Amino acid sequence: MDTKLTLKLDKNVIEKAKVYAAKQKISISFIVENYLNAITSTEKSEAKDEIKISEFVKSISVGNGEIPVDFDYKKARQDHLIEKYK
Repeated sequence: MDTKLTLKLDKNVIEKAKVYAAKQKISISFIVENYLNAITSTEKSEAKDEIKISEFVKSISVGNGEIPVDFDYKKARQDHLIEKYK
């Protein structure tokens, strides 16, 4: 169930957040909700050495959120740009 929340924030912060949200194609509400969810989460990682990935990062990841060990980001970017500008 969604509930409305009114926040009082610095105008510059709001403007920067709007620009960021537009570039990411997400809403400010989505950012705030995921941030609050992440800081109030009671889930603990099972291993102390394990890196904690926030729910927000998981929510915007592609697929199941795992990156193959042999993933070549430079090639992936190049392939994307070639496909984009065909």
